Amino acid sequence: MKSDIQIANEVKMENIEKVLEKFDITYDDLELYGNYKAKASNSLYNKLKDKENGKLVLVTAINPTPAGEGKTTTTIGLSQALNKIGVKSVVALREPSLGPCMGIKGGAAGGGYSQVVPMDEINLHFTGDLHAITTANNLLSAMLDNHIHQGNSLNIDTRNITWKRTLDMNDRALRNVTIGLGGKINGVPREDGFMITVASEIMAILCLANDLQDLKERLGKIIVGYSVSGEPITAKDLKANGAMTVLLKDAIKPNFVQTLEHTPAIIHGGPFANIAHGCNSVQATNLALKLSDVAITEAGFGADLGAEKFFDIKCRMADLKPDAVVIVATIRSLKFNGGVEKQDFSTPNVEAVKKGFANLEKHIENVKKYGLPIVVTLNSFTTDTKEEIDFVKEQCEKIGVKFALSEVWAKGGEGGIELANQVLEALKEEANFKVLYDEKLSIEEKLNIIAKEIYGADSVKILPKAKAEIDQIEKIGLDKMPICIAKTPASFSDNPNLLGRPTGFDITIKEVRVSAGAGFIVALAGDVMVMPGLPKLPAAENLDIDENGNIVGLF
Repeated sequence: MKSDIQIANEVKMENIEKVLEKFDITYDDLELYGNYKAKASNSLYNKLKDKENGKLVLVTAINPTPAGEGKTTTTIGLSQALNKIGVKSVVALREPSLGPCMGIKGGAAGGGYSQVVPMDEINLHFTGDLHAITTANNLLSAMLDNHIHQGNSLNIDTRNITWKRTLDMNDRALRNVTIGLGGKINGVPREDGFMITVASEIMAILCLANDLQDLKERLGKIIVGYSVSGEPITAKDLKANGAMTVLLKDAIKPNFVQTLEHTPAIIHGGPFANIAHGCNSVQATNLALKLSDVAITEAGFGADLGAEKFFDIKCRMADLKPDAVVIVATIRSLKFNGGVEKQDFSTPNVEAVKKGFANLEKHIENVKKYGLPIVVTLNSFTTDTKEEIDFVKEQCEKIGVKFALSEVWAKGGEGGIELANQVLEALKEEANFKVLYDEKLSIEEKLNIIAKEIYGADSVKILPKAKAEIDQIEKIGLDKMPICIAKTPASFSDNPNLLGRPTGFDITIKEVRVSAGAGFIVALAGDVMVMPGLPKLPAAENLDIDENGNIVGLF
């Protein structure tokens, strides 16, 4: 079986200008990065501003498992399939992070014959957006510590600094560090730490900003810490937001690439969905809507994390109205949720599929709460049996949702035509999109609504540290914003070992922080971390390059 990178390398890419020609995009609308990558120029937005939007379809999934669900692969394949049957479609995706790419997950550019290319460049440094975000983040850190070193005229409390440095890599050794050692010339000693770039508030801001001016205003609202008297200190107070915006002036522009079948793909922004809001940029989605009859986008991890945040944070802020949702599952992941170990995924087991279906069913119920038509798709594997597939199909139809088998990994767009047709049928239904809660409710009320309605929890337990942080957020008047709960993606609960559809559990909130620039409140549940570590066998061990410059081991 060919690897993803072998398949990608065998396909002849078209010049990105040629790919975009059929979507009425010209050379003057682009800022080229070589032959196969480009950024959207500012003039493109003006050119498209009066054009009617197409339909918006979100692709989400059940809780991720070691089996892999193929959500990105399905998203790409669906867009390819729509174009194949004559429906103009652009796919909008997130940018991969080097952390997971070198860690446990590998690349994030799809797979098989449903990939975006150049796959290696997209997974590695791409157009430098994540590096620009890292630099802007760390400029703010440097200006903060320099301000303290140079006399601290803002009277910043060095014991109450909330801003962290970033690195686009999994590095557990940097979670907690001490800086400023080595004498007075090196600054003021204090405790600090790093988070992965894709968990940074700057990443979230870039993805939620409408334009460059909005980006600058949002960056200025970032709270880096508090004064001795308890007043919030912002990036604007430090006079940092102008320079930060300069560093991000190109990164804010969406990136164009192509799929293996030369479907346009917009890849921009990459916030994690368990420690951020997990969606590509508002600008990228709006651009895809202007260019498409049906725009396809995705949200990170399962629907309990990614889709909920897509609806309650991104759609709320950007006034987006999605028209339908695709929920991706696999027979293997249903078996896993039904108690089967990974080594037994290939063994037929209808009873385990029946038991694991409860996880999928809960996600279906959750999406229905947002008033949207649903299509469930099974990402096909050769080990799936007809009996297993038929059970899922029958159960979906029994509870009133459409079903399609997807073979896009093996067949590309051709393998997604059944799914594409079902999506088009779903788009004929009336969508009555609504968010789950009123952001003007108290933080505790919003936490309880998400935990009970989406996760199925009995209650929310707020630890004393988190309670004190909530009190502080309320005191400074920033509590009337959406909630971004950071928890394990592996379970509806905050315990990754509770699979299927757990009941009788509580969600424990250990920390609450405000992302004032992004416009939401982050609540950390369970043992979730904002700086992951590398696994025992990192994917980086298999990554190499030959004497001709060809990359191997990237997947």
